[in-house]
Amino acid sequence: MNKKESLAIAQDWFVKQNWKPFKFQKDTWKAYEQGKNGLLNAPTGSGKTYALWVPIVLELLRIKAKEGKLKKGVKALWITPLRALSSEIEQATLRFSQEVFPEITVGIRTGDTSQKVRAAQKRKMPDLLITTPESLQLLLASKKYHQIFSSLNAVVVDEWHELLGSKRGVQMELASSRLKAISSSLKIWGISATIGNLEQAREVLLGPQSNHLKNSVLIKARLKKKIKVQSIIPKSMEKFPWRGHLGLQLLDGVVGIIRHSKTTLIFTNTRSQCELWFQQLLERYPEFAGELAMHHGSISKATRLWVEQAIREETLKAVVCTSSLDLGVDFAPVETIVQIGGPKGVARFLQRAGRSGHQPRESSVIHFLPTHGIELIEASALKKAVKNQAVENRIPYFLSYDVLIQYLITLAVSDGFYPVKIFNEIKQTFCYQSIGEKEWQWCLNFITYGGESLKTYDEYRKVEILKDGLFKVNDRGVAMRHRLQIGTIVSDAVLAVKYVKGGFIGSIEEFFVSKLTPGDVFTFAGRNLEFVRIKGMQVHVRKSKKKTAKVPSWAGGRMSFSSQMSELLREEMYAASSAFPDSDGPNQKLTPELKALKPIFKRQIQESIIPRPNQFLIETFKTREGYHAVFYPFEGRFVHEALASLIAYRLSLLTPISLSIAFNDYGFELLSDQEIDVQQILDNELFTSEFLMDDLYKSLNATEMARRKFRDIAVIAGLVFTGYPSQLIKTKHLQSSAQLLFDVFRDYEPENLLFLQAFTETFEHQLQEERLRIALDRIEQQQIVWKKCKKPTPFSFPIITDRLREKLSSEKLEDRIKRMIKAFS
Repeated sequence: MNKKESLAIAQDWFVKQNWKPFKFQKDTWKAYEQGKNGLLNAPTGSGKTYALWVPIVLELLRIKAKEGKLKKGVKALWITPLRALSSEIEQATLRFSQEVFPEITVGIRTGDTSQKVRAAQKRKMPDLLITTPESLQLLLASKKYHQIFSSLNAVVVDEWHELLGSKRGVQMELASSRLKAISSSLKIWGISATIGNLEQAREVLLGPQSNHLKNSVLIKARLKKKIKVQSIIPKSMEKFPWRGHLGLQLLDGVVGIIRHSKTTLIFTNTRSQCELWFQQLLERYPEFAGELAMHHGSISKATRLWVEQAIREETLKAVVCTSSLDLGVDFAPVETIVQIGGPKGVARFLQRAGRSGHQPRESSVIHFLPTHGIELIEASALKKAVKNQAVENRIPYFLSYDVLIQYLITLAVSDGFYPVKIFNEIKQTFCYQSIGEKEWQWCLNFITYGGESLKTYDEYRKVEILKDGLFKVNDRGVAMRHRLQIGTIVSDAVLAVKYVKGGFIGSIEEFFVSKLTPGDVFTFAGRNLEFVRIKGMQVHVRKSKKKTAKVPSWAGGRMSFSSQMSELLREEMYAASSAFPDSDGPNQKLTPELKALKPIFKRQIQESIIPRPNQFLIETFKTREGYHAVFYPFEGRFVHEALASLIAYRLSLLTPISLSIAFNDYGFELLSDQEIDVQQILDNELFTSEFLMDDLYKSLNATEMARRKFRDIAVIAGLVFTGYPSQLIKTKHLQSSAQLLFDVFRDYEPENLLFLQAFTETFEHQLQEERLRIALDRIEQQQIVWKKCKKPTPFSFPIITDRLREKLSSEKLEDRIKRMIKAFS
């Protein structure tokens, strides 16, 4: 059987399904048949899975025809970032393979795979294996893993944009470097939907200096996926918007959308918001009982799977969800998407829009619901971004020593490794292309005796060096603890939520539960639950009939604008400034969203201005709280957090002043009990990028931030053990152990690479130092407009109220804000 004949089989199969292959699918088949590697970029729901499973199965069919049988071991690996997607991918694979080549076996290996299935796989691995980055690392930690992968022809990394720019992506780079060495004929492919820096994404996937990159292609699907963006615009617009207030007021509009669609996914940005919306929808519209469900990462797996199946079977009218349903699950019945609040990024918005019309040639419909008025500017910006396909870049990690150390111990746990060979392999990866002999030797010293400062402690002597130079773990306890802790996702300790009389509901993070006392009622998985006790790693609860309840909060709840989103937002703001030169009506060229904001813009102009492209706005005013100075870079909350601390620190060097800080995605506020001298800020050029790193270090207490970051690094590198499945170590104990090590390295080994990595990650990823520098350079070029206002402006109001949110309960906050609006109007 030749390649032409096998491709004819694929064409015939598509005809039987009443499908017609897209050009990008045929281009991918051809490139794969030619032995090329590559990256496939195609919209969600366009048939990307068949673009690669088809040529993989056909290649095996030709090998069987030529050699009479297939060798043992895995022939193709399909890596997915979410184990929830694995069954979807398996079904798609089987649909093709069972008709074309029924002899080949397909299997799944993730954290959800039972021990029985794992044992069967150990005896005989499937030909096509669907797995996650973590489970692949566990396979590399097994004895004789070379035999498993010796016949490997292909590795496909699905949703590569989700892994790129994370340590899971680094895990994949390292695993690929090992698999390339095992199988000389290996082809590596990535699949990505929403990503800006495609060329770099391909380079990271294949390795910057590798032959795989030289023999590779970038295939883009030229499909015009129609995405309709419709904003839910309130009938009347309050002049003083505040976060969260408007969202639930528009709930009736969402109900109208639900009733006119087959199935609707309602995306929220946080699990807390998901719980709240689910509860409110059922409370106001009890007739939805049985037709409305909720889906987020903390709900039990059984419930999540039930919800996913119910969507496919069209037994649900709507599902309130989080990013747990962002990726690749194929829900053909989903007709409409509702996005609650700004998604903070174009890629995330496009990804969610693609959940509807999740089939080739189908249109996607997404409704944007603002949680406060000014978010309509985001909606206007997103409409343009969708039209122009302006998607963010994903920035890859560089020199992540914690992931490298974990990987080296993984290899040592299995069959051991020879340093020279592995060093040459990892030098081919993007992340470690610049690693030097000195840093490499440090890593080897660290895994063998804990480095200079820990060499007197036996527990850090994990790897032994045998006579022939092989690095090997021989201690069974070390091997077991390492396998339990493989992975780069580090979160707070998670406790199981169970009824007192039994029955698993889901899981919740320790830091929320620690605030509860027996008798407290909280909303979880759509139920009001009374907290009874904590027993071991379980939260025991009983159902409650109380109507008022706390909504759980999860760590990492607040997201920030991407740089792309910030730029788009500024463009919309500048468009509004030219259309509203005074209090008269808006220009007809404006989007419906910006036109709807006329009352807010009119009030803003009455007290201040809407900044133009060449202007940077500062507003000052006095209230009962004190003296306020509000600055508007429109750069996202993470940049504003750093910028606010930086300016406050620089100002304190000029004059003794006590300041408190508040910020959101649009700007930041400095508040003091004495008047803030803005002229001093301008005269002394405090918005300069000169001495930025030094001033940031001092203003933000970077050591404390790095100390917190170090906990994750210590867990990944295996410096601290998170515990056994039934005996997880509490977060505070993990934190104290990591802090102790941090202090040891600071005092006795400041050149420790993990210690230094904590600072690098703090500045590059948490404080986004590069974006901060660019923002400061832009502000230096702008005309600074200082407006001395008599009252707070509509732009400043969300920032002020966000600060109050941290201090007051929901009821007290609403009463306080109503009084404030009355006073400022």
